[in-house]
Amino acid sequence: MAQVRCLNQVTGVNFSAFHGDCVDVVRQLPDRSVGFSIYSPPFGDLFIYSDSEADMGNSSNDGEFFDHYEFLIEQMARVTQPGRLSAVHCSDLPFRKWKDGKLGIKDFSGDIIRAHERHGFTLHSRVTIWKDPVVEMTRTKALGLLYKQLQKDSAKSRTGMPDYLLVFKAPGENENPIGHKPEDFPVSQWQQWASPVWMDIQQTNTLNVRMAKENKDEKHLCPLQLDLIERAIIMWSNPGDVVLSPFLGIGSEGYTALKLGRKFIGTELKESYWRQAVKNMQGIEHAPTFDFGMEAA
Repeated sequence: MAQVRCLNQVTGVNFSAFHGDCVDVVRQLPDRSVGFSIYSPPFGDLFIYSDSEADMGNSSNDGEFFDHYEFLIEQMARVTQPGRLSAVHCSDLPFRKWKDGKLGIKDFSGDIIRAHERHGFTLHSRVTIWKDPVVEMTRTKALGLLYKQLQKDSAKSRTGMPDYLLVFKAPGENENPIGHKPEDFPVSQWQQWASPVWMDIQQTNTLNVRMAKENKDEKHLCPLQLDLIERAIIMWSNPGDVVLSPFLGIGSEGYTALKLGRKFIGTELKESYWRQAVKNMQGIEHAPTFDFGMEAA
């Protein structure tokens, strides 16, 4: 059996969670072994999750971040099955006066698109995810969202910033079609999900919030919403497919994939997040035995 070099590994009934550098771990996965991937990468240098050199959030600028990130995208292109999809959650980012010398918005989502295109992916869908601008204003105190700024000089006022789900297609033809029966996926649901703007994603529907009701374990700084993950996995993967998240966090993608009868591989660099992800996935797991054909070195 192939060995996976990493700091630690836990393999459950239907998942493997690797503690280590995502680039190094994904590099060791077999070619064309992943049916779907969904994840939220670090947003450049906006947040720093650890002091490790392998932490992409430790980048000094956007160029350094993308130099690092593209090593991962290259491997994601290799492990994704032909014609299958990789979904990347992101947002555009504000320029910071103290660092960038100006105010405005960086086209971070566009940079992610171009990075994937350089490695053979094609942009398949771009979903805009509505976010409450009042919540954003309260959290960030952004000058452009303040009501008093509208009264003072509205040339500096701006709209709120949505999230995006960028879905990329790997080259080739999909050999395992993803079919949905009308009784499981009614036309009314498709009409809602086919919208280019998802207005009904609940910002607080996260694993952080659910688990906080039960314990005080490690929490992720900005976990992905569970209803967003669920919608993407249902629409773009088959039951039994291998779902991959190279940025596991506390396990939101793995928790949802297992709940929906998929198999899951995740990598996480921060030990406390990784340990919490393992606990979360062990708590939800109920699927039949699954063997990735790998073991930790």
